[in-house]
Amino acid sequence: MSSSFTPRLHRSLLAGTALLLAPLGCATSTQAGAARDEAALRMDPPPQAKPKWGLVIHGGAGVISRENLSPEREAAMRAALTQALQAGHAVLAKGGHSLDAVTAAIRVLEDSPYFNAGKGAVFNHDGVNELDAALMDGKTRTAGAVAGVHHIQNPIDLARRVMEQSPHVMMVGEGAEAFARAQGIPLVDAKYFYTEERWQGLQRALAQERAKAVPQGSAPDTGTSPPVTPPPAAPGQPPPVAPGQPAATQPPAAPGHAPAAPGKPPPAVPGQPPTTQPPPAPGKSPASSLEPGVDPVTGDHKFGTVGAVALDQEGNLVAGTSTGGMTNKRFGRVGDSPIIGAGTYADERCAVSATGHGEFFIRYTVARDICARVEYQDLPLPEAANVVIHDVLAKVGGEGGVIAMDHQGNVAMPFNSSGMYRGYVGEDGAPTVAIFRQP
Repeated sequence: MSSSFTPRLHRSLLAGTALLLAPLGCATSTQAGAARDEAALRMDPPPQAKPKWGLVIHGGAGVISRENLSPEREAAMRAALTQALQAGHAVLAKGGHSLDAVTAAIRVLEDSPYFNAGKGAVFNHDGVNELDAALMDGKTRTAGAVAGVHHIQNPIDLARRVMEQSPHVMMVGEGAEAFARAQGIPLVDAKYFYTEERWQGLQRALAQERAKAVPQGSAPDTGTSPPVTPPPAAPGQPPPVAPGQPAATQPPAAPGHAPAAPGKPPPAVPGQPPTTQPPPAPGKSPASSLEPGVDPVTGDHKFGTVGAVALDQEGNLVAGTSTGGMTNKRFGRVGDSPIIGAGTYADERCAVSATGHGEFFIRYTVARDICARVEYQDLPLPEAANVVIHDVLAKVGGEGGVIAMDHQGNVAMPFNSSGMYRGYVGEDGAPTVAIFRQP
C-alpha cells in the first residue's frame, strides 16, 4: 500500500464515521424524549372514583306461583331476605371485608326454615339431609367448598375454613366433617334439620314415585322404594311417622296451611298417596320428585339454593352459595352450588352465585362463563349474565337464575323461570326484596 493511499483511507474512515454518528445524535435526543414519555406513562394513574359497594342475595329460583305462596309465608320469606341483607350491609358499612358480609348474609338464610339450606334443607331418598356450600374470594382466587355433609349447622362457615385453613378447595362427606371437628366447628344432631314440612315433602315425593312406577289399575308395589326411618323429632314436635304406618296423632300443619277441619280428610299419611292432592292441570303431569326442582309440598317447580355476592369498600368481590340439594335425591348426587365455576365463582372483575337445575349449570360452567364474557369480550355484566341465562341455558332447557356484581358495583339478577327469591342493598342501606317477575 502506498504512503499516499493511507491518509486518503484514514480521511474516508473519518468521514464515514461522521456520517454514521450524525443521525445517532438525533436518535439519542429522540430516545431521551421517549424515555421521558415512558416515565410519565409509568406514573400512578390519577385517583378514580371509589366503586359502589353493596350486597345482592338469592333464595332459589323456579316456577314460584303467587297462589301457592300464602301471604303469611311470603311475608316471612321477605323478612328473612331482608334480615340477610341487613346482616351483610352491617359488615360492609363498617368497612368490613366482603368475605364477612357474604358469610353473614348466607348464615341468616341457612338458619331459616323457609329456604333449602341449613335448617330448611330437604331430605334425600334415605331421609337424610345432605348439605353443600362454596365460597370464593375474587381478589385472591382462593375458594373453599363442602358437599354431602350431614351435621354442619352452617355449611358456609365450613366452606370458608376449607378455603382459609387447608390447601384444598373441596371436601366431602365424612372427611369434611372430620376436618370440621379438627377446626373446632361443632357438629349438630340430625334432628336440628328436621322440619315437618320438609319431611312431609319427602313422603309425598316417595308416594308419587311409587304411583308413577305402578301401571294404572294395578295394585301398588310397596317395595319400589325402601322404607325411610324418620329422624328424631325436634323438641316440641310429635314423633314423625314412618312411611306406611298410621299416624298416632294428626301432624301439625305446615307453615301457611290450615289444619284439616273436623270431618275432613286428614293430612296425607306418610308413605301413602295424598288424598287431597289437587289434580294436575290439563296437559300437565303431576309434580314428581324425579323431575329436578319440583317441590312436592307446593307443587311449584323450585330450585332450592341460597347465595350472596358482595363488593366491599376496598373493591373486593366475593361469592358464596349454600344448598340442601333436591328432595328425594339419590346416590350422593351433588349439584352446581359447591362446584367452583358452575354455581359459584369470583374474580377481580365479576362474582356470581347461581340457582337452578344444577346439571345444566355444571355442564355449561354458568358462573365462570358470565365472568369470562366480562373479561374477554368486555361485555357489561348485565349483558353477559342475560346472554348466558336467556340464550345459552334457555336453548338447552336449563332453568334458573343468577345474582352477580362487577368491580364497579353494577348488579345483575337475571332468571328464566317465573320467579326468584332475591334482594339487593347498597350504600344507602335500604334493602330491596323481590320474588316474582313483577315484585
